[in-house]
Amino acid sequence: MASSNLLLSLLFAAAVVCGGAISGASAENTVLDNVCGSLGGYYVTPEACLSALCHDPSSPCAAARDAPALAALAARLAASNATAARDSVAAAAASSSSAGLRACLQLYTGAAAALEWAAGSAAAGRLPGAREVMDAARYVPSGCDGVAAGAAVPVANGGFDAMATVAHAVLASLSKGY
Repeated sequence: MASSNLLLSLLFAAAVVCGGAISGASAENTVLDNVCGSLGGYYVTPEACLSALCHDPSSPCAAARDAPALAALAARLAASNATAARDSVAAAAASSSSAGLRACLQLYTGAAAALEWAAGSAAAGRLPGAREVMDAARYVPSGCDGVAAGAAVPVANGGFDAMATVAHAVLASLSKGY
């Protein structure tokens, strides 16, 4: 009787261990996993969130200590991406006579400055203003496409579009009480 109880206990323990390993239950979710998983897949998928925030393996994205730290990182990445897009548009505008590209450059110049402010605000824990700036920044790429009217808009415009959408989603998720 004792040996059958021992055998049942061992079988139960093996089933629990194997079941946990198969389902991945042994891995603990990070703040990044939790925030990206809560964004609502129709808006920003978890994969798009992870890709935008962790595109660089040396990025501190996975080590974020809490959701506000991740929001600050997202805002910094959006500001950096806007600056890169601005510089790309500036180079294109310098080699073109397109008034549309110059107007696009003005959009990015304003957005880059506003996003630098938003990144500082998010880092300081002042998310409401930062979230609204991030919301407005999401429209810069389509505005740029609109004013450029046929001019070759640099690829960085589309890259900024994706980053701004993810950053806005991350900041907005904090207003839901994450």
